[in-house]
Amino acid sequence: MADESTEIFDDVYLGLRAGGAARKQRRGETLTVEEQEALGRWQRLSTARKAVAIGGFAVGTFGIGFTLGGLIFGRWRKAA
Repeated sequence: MADESTEIFDDVYLGLRAGGAARKQRRGETLTVEEQEALGRWQRLSTARKAVAIGGFAVGTFGIGFTLGGLIFGRWRKAA
């Protein structure tokens, strides 16, 4: 179980790096060796692992935003 959670974080990080590389590639910029490797590894990942990585990132981002929003905007509401 511990190995699976670290793999998910690795997949999320790989997806972020590959996304940046893909954006550079679309703009016509040259890619570094590391960016080419990240893009290739992301393309070889299974669809299920990609879905878990993207979903985990989305849920984590939503959770952080929801928590920070509650802390910031919760101060404006007064208890009845």
